Amino acid sequence: MHPQLAADLDQLPALLEITREHAAAFLTGLADRPVVRPGEPPAPAPLPERATGLRAALTEFAQRWEPALSGSAGPRYLGFVTGGATPAALAGDWLTATADQNSNSALDPAGQWLEAETIGWLRELFGLSAAHAGTFVSGATMSNTVGLAIAREWLGERLGVDVAEDGVGALGPVRVLSGAAHSSVAKALSVLGLGRRALHQVPTLPGREAVDPAELARALRAADGPCVVVANAGTVNTGDFDDLRAVAELCARHDAWLHVDGAFGAFAALAPERAQLVDGLEAADSVCVDLHKWLNVPYDSAVQFTRRPDLQARVFRNAAAYLGPLGERPDLVHLTPENSHRLRALAAWFTLRAYGRDGHREIVDRCLVGARALGEELAATAGLRLLAPVRLNVVCFTLAGDPTAERLAELAARVRAEVFVTPTVYDGVPALRAAFSNWRITEADVRRVAGVLAKAAAELTELD
Repeated sequence: MHPQLAADLDQLPALLEITREHAAAFLTGLADRPVVRPGEPPAPAPLPERATGLRAALTEFAQRWEPALSGSAGPRYLGFVTGGATPAALAGDWLTATADQNSNSALDPAGQWLEAETIGWLRELFGLSAAHAGTFVSGATMSNTVGLAIAREWLGERLGVDVAEDGVGALGPVRVLSGAAHSSVAKALSVLGLGRRALHQVPTLPGREAVDPAELARALRAADGPCVVVANAGTVNTGDFDDLRAVAELCARHDAWLHVDGAFGAFAALAPERAQLVDGLEAADSVCVDLHKWLNVPYDSAVQFTRRPDLQARVFRNAAAYLGPLGERPDLVHLTPENSHRLRALAAWFTLRAYGRDGHREIVDRCLVGARALGEELAATAGLRLLAPVRLNVVCFTLAGDPTAERLAELAARVRAEVFVTPTVYDGVPALRAAFSNWRITEADVRRVAGVLAKAAAELTELD
């Protein structure tokens, strides 16, 4: 063994304690850390030739890279619908790295067992049926990709072809219908060979991002053969929901696959006052839920549910002698594009075990209260305009008057050290969005965010 590796191994408990102290100091300092720090990257350093050990690496990281890191673990990072990591999730993630399990094969099954239990808890949390099998993936994009890959195989089944064996060309043209699909859906269709042009936008309800059921019914009647419907449980701009029950009934009537993108909106199931928004989720053929959003586990973690794990295994099976046979209950290596499957489930297991349904319901409720409060503050602020009702946890707003993308970029840049919001366009109007999903959020944070945004809007108005 290299002498420096041997020395670090010998000193590992002390080095891990130093790392723990460093991590604790980082988290304790979140309130004072700029939410996003502007500036240039550190000058590139050459690859070290000589080993100097973990202690030296920690020192250099603290000096060169840590100052550039954002406060994304904190409550005023309101871009991208980003959660943080609950204390239990953080502990679970540390132990994931410690144990370093290969969770893909029944030849080494403990990771698969733990994931199966965690999937069962999540299925119950979201009100899905026992028929929904689930697997962990890296994020909503991969979850949507896996769900649509299963849908692609289902289309082949309906048309009497095996897409996994014969290729996507055997399908012919495919129609994927959605009212306001997330960008990752088009990306998934490109990856799957179906093409971005397979996605057809169905008109939405007036002033909404929710699909118009009557228009969807017309589109389904006009479809030449089986098709796929992507429904939204929480749109990124306004947190809007399709009428999942009505969409599910239309899909059943017209023999269409229903994929529900519930990346963050599925968590509405935890809030009694919002649970009706996900009524019908259990009827979906496949469901996407992003766990590093409202479950507040570390990046990257999501889950994909489907009623057709047999088709899932047909798409992703990995034939190799060292993996063993496919079997009646396929190993995880046969269920996602990844042959390498980190034990992501452990962080989710820890936070669910530690805080249960009521703890996570409280996080969701507190975020809902915070989003409503910010919406009310911004609606009453001179120089700002609320663009849509706060339906869940997303506040979509813009500058008063005739806003431009450039002026909104300036507004976002002025507040970035205190609050991070991301740009969008809603109903043709350039806008900003603040998404609440961090477990640390408090009333004081909301007041601080509202004040910072109001001050920056006033400064821009004076400049005009």
